[in-house]
Amino acid sequence: MDKLIKLFEDVARLWSKYSSFYLDGMKNTLILALVATAIGCVIGLVCGVLNTIPYSKNDNIIKRFFLALIRVLVRIYVEVFRGTPMVLQAVFIFYGLPYFTDNAMRFDDLWTAAILIVSINTGAYMAESVRGGIISIDPGQTEGAKAIGMTHVQTMTNVILPQALRNIMPQIGNNFIINVKDTSVMFIIGFTEFFAFHRYITGVNMLYFPSAAIEMIGYLTMTLLASFLLRWVEKLMDGSSSYELVQVDSLTMSAGNYSHPGKPFAEQNKEKKHLFRGRKRGEQDE
Repeated sequence: MDKLIKLFEDVARLWSKYSSFYLDGMKNTLILALVATAIGCVIGLVCGVLNTIPYSKNDNIIKRFFLALIRVLVRIYVEVFRGTPMVLQAVFIFYGLPYFTDNAMRFDDLWTAAILIVSINTGAYMAESVRGGIISIDPGQTEGAKAIGMTHVQTMTNVILPQALRNIMPQIGNNFIINVKDTSVMFIIGFTEFFAFHRYITGVNMLYFPSAAIEMIGYLTMTLLASFLLRWVEKLMDGSSSYELVQVDSLTMSAGNYSHPGKPFAEQNKEKKHLFRGRKRGEQDE
């Protein structure tokens, strides 16, 4: 119990002295995660769409060659960036480019470097999520769109992608939450996010565990808020759960659900049933 009280005292002391550092770190982490996730979603969307463009043996050989080449390049990109840790990707991009180009290509702005690294990593995961979302849509919808004269671009933008994006919304949220946590590796390039401030503060005060407790609470708060907001966005995308029957539409009339003006459909049904029973009884009496 004494240790627990001592922990609360150390946490309170650190927060009172370095709260501005912790809050700046949380702000940097959220901005980096949000911007990188948005850019990564765009990268993943482009790669996912390019990876699902259909082609057959009857198509032009040039078209088949370029589409096959695109799929190979996308596959290499996805496998490399999904199969290696982000911290090593940061090292290779931030330190590797100056090394191989004799400082001709280097990052003078840490924000640009951090956003680029996290975006490319996120795009590799989102590429597979988008591809899975596209192929999860019933092929009959694509065939129906083609049957009414839609091009592939029109079919994707008006029929397939709206449904696919709703299907992958949980994965987008999952990637954002992962980025909130994984941006902690950006300290390797000198970017000062939430975890980097923790390293600095513990280096000054040697109170590693109390500062880690603040970090834990901070990361948990950010991820819980993100989860809540993403579920709210999903509900907005789902729309209303209560629907009313339209009785003036031509399809409704042809389906037998149309009621005459001034007489509800339910009452009309009752009247028909009553007349039908009356006929049956009349026939039996005869």
